[in-house]
Amino acid sequence: MPVIVVANPKGGVGKSTLATNLAGYLTYQGRNVMLGDVDVQQSSRSWLDLRPASLPPISAWEINDGHIAKPPKGTTHMVLDTPAGFDGARFDQVMKIADKVVVPLQASMFDILATQVFLQKLMDHSGKFRIGVVGMRVNSRTRAAEQLSHYVNGLGLPVLGYLRDTQNYVQLAAHGATLWDVAPSRVEKDVEQWQDMIKWIDE
Repeated sequence: MPVIVVANPKGGVGKSTLATNLAGYLTYQGRNVMLGDVDVQQSSRSWLDLRPASLPPISAWEINDGHIAKPPKGTTHMVLDTPAGFDGARFDQVMKIADKVVVPLQASMFDILATQVFLQKLMDHSGKFRIGVVGMRVNSRTRAAEQLSHYVNGLGLPVLGYLRDTQNYVQLAAHGATLWDVAPSRVEKDVEQWQDMIKWIDE
């Protein structure tokens, strides 16, 4: 089954926003999706607990007594959220099963520099999975976006899109919802920004 990993060892860059909305998109497409959190705290369950029963279901890890996490039976797609400081044995285990890795990255030079080593580490494994970068909380027409694109393209990686800074993500997350769970007219600008990423995910 396809496994999409959302990863950046830096905290606060929007990993959970990306992971939950990716899961929401795949569910909207009729897939049986599991959203898992690689962190032992399993914090993605908190968001899933908020998700109303009236919305298409997204599953969580099944955790056995031996603390072995596995996808529920019938799962067709996995989206894995990862914690800050993602490295070591957990990194190696996740990358063994990854098909695609999406790296959320803010456009400041500080964030770019903080993520350099991680991106290079991913590229060292790149024969096993595809890597794409998403600019987070950035206007695509700004110089910051241009700098981010220049840096990422210089590595030979694609920029899958730029997601704007909007309260839509915050308000939807508070109710266990995603862009794909509400009237399209409410989130038209945001859904438009996802189109290139969706094409990459669906390839």
